[in-house]
Amino acid sequence: MNESTTQKSHTRFYQRRWFKITASLFALVLIGLTITAEYLLHNASPILRKRVIETLSARFNAPVELDTLDISLLRGVEVTGTGLRIPYGTDAASRMPLASGDKSHVFLSIDHFTFRSTLSELLHSPTNIGVVYVDNVTIDLPPGPDRSNLLHTQQPADPEHPKTQPKIAIIVGEIRCKNAKLILEPKDPIKAPKEFDINSLILHKMSGALEYLYEAQLINPIPRGQIVANGHIGPWNIDQPRQSPIDGIFSFSNADMNTIKGIGGTLNATGKFNGVLERLTVDGTADVPDFSLDISNHPVPLHTQYHAFVDATSGDTTLSPVTARLGHSDFTCAGTVMHIKGKGHDIALDVNMPHGRIEDLIELGMKSSPPLMTGIVTMKTKLHIPPGKVRVVRKLELAGALTINNVQFTKSEFQDKIDGLSMRAQGKPQDAKTASTDHKDEVHSTLATDFSLKSGEMTFHSIRYQVPGALVLLDGVDSLDGNLFEFKGHVRTDAKPSQMVTGWKSKLLKPIDPFLKRNGAGMELPISISGQKNDVHLGLAFGKADESTADMSKDLKAKRADAPPPKKK
Repeated sequence: MNESTTQKSHTRFYQRRWFKITASLFALVLIGLTITAEYLLHNASPILRKRVIETLSARFNAPVELDTLDISLLRGVEVTGTGLRIPYGTDAASRMPLASGDKSHVFLSIDHFTFRSTLSELLHSPTNIGVVYVDNVTIDLPPGPDRSNLLHTQQPADPEHPKTQPKIAIIVGEIRCKNAKLILEPKDPIKAPKEFDINSLILHKMSGALEYLYEAQLINPIPRGQIVANGHIGPWNIDQPRQSPIDGIFSFSNADMNTIKGIGGTLNATGKFNGVLERLTVDGTADVPDFSLDISNHPVPLHTQYHAFVDATSGDTTLSPVTARLGHSDFTCAGTVMHIKGKGHDIALDVNMPHGRIEDLIELGMKSSPPLMTGIVTMKTKLHIPPGKVRVVRKLELAGALTINNVQFTKSEFQDKIDGLSMRAQGKPQDAKTASTDHKDEVHSTLATDFSLKSGEMTFHSIRYQVPGALVLLDGVDSLDGNLFEFKGHVRTDAKPSQMVTGWKSKLLKPIDPFLKRNGAGMELPISISGQKNDVHLGLAFGKADESTADMSKDLKAKRADAPPPKKK
């Protein structure tokens, strides 16, 4: 082997002529492709920008503002845009947005959007895009006249320059939004705008114009919890956007009722809705297995099934009706939930409980445990919760009437007293001793009253408490927290005083019988029932039996003011 052959065999491949020629050709091709790509990108950007504006202008029949649109090859062909705005109305002469620069007239704004495609697809018309990613989008829909009256798009016909409609130059299959907000301006100026903050929103294009399948996730502030909804929206009503149809199903999970001052529990709800953006019909169910008021902190299961009409522009809701079960008590309610600007919600309901259990109501509303009594309750009341950052129990207002049948007291000692009283009132004193000591329920009683609740104090009017042989007529007040109560009135018995005892006592009382016989009863006496918590005082109330509930309320306030502060644990 000669020297030249040996030297050639040791030459590296990249030093050989064929490789240098190939590399040079590859570099020239790469440079050519780069120049071609830059040329295409330079020309594609304005073409694409025009198509974006044409498409949105055609869809929404309005001029479109777009701050920037850029195309990048760093991660394939990626298009990004910023500052997209569409006005609600336009100036007739200039076709420019009304009050240019005034954000209140921009009904659709997008801070940032991005999508990926290919150069050939970008230059193809129409351009088909699989997914567009959008961040910080706001839709602000003001009330007012038909939007077509504000767009002023109709211009005099010009035979030489006929008006042409913008073409749909871009077709999008899916839109994925983060941080979306829908704002519906109220028609009533005293109401605040209704804002819906949507963490995630996915729109899937359907065959119809501006008609989409959607999936949305948002956090509801009060009560705080996650809402997931999916359904259909569209077709978009260009002239009256608030009349755009929408439907769907939703779930409201693990909502913390403690975010409403004075209420406790965890809410889970499901349902469906349909209608238009500004007025929806909603049907669903809601469950709070541990519903409670902080005045008692006794959890009671609550289940509701509701049919409601929601004005999404104001947040006002008409309940018609709600059927519910609290513990073992069924009831219905109907009314309104009104949103008051800067204050919160004003709730006004008519509540009807045709067949409930009084122990459920006591368990929910009073600290005493176990409940003082059991029985079948019938109740009708008007419920009002005014707005304000006050505990619910302090601002809750009630006015209505109730009747409790088959009343039994849970404390055997107290029930024994009622049993003994009944026996004597019936003229059976020989049975009174056994009835008042045997810890058995000899008699059931009935209670009926009108009542009202305001500022955390319950007032009872015309209480009629009846046991066999006796009728108790009372008025009274209760602090509702179980700490203080006061009732005054009269007790009437079928038997005369002398018939309530035996032996020599009966003979001794016979002369008194005529003096205590009043209003068709064998005896009538003024009585007073007062106390705090489980300490009940029952006695005669000479001279004070007819005291008004207003005076009794003053007495309770005075006792509450004089009471020593609770001891710290």
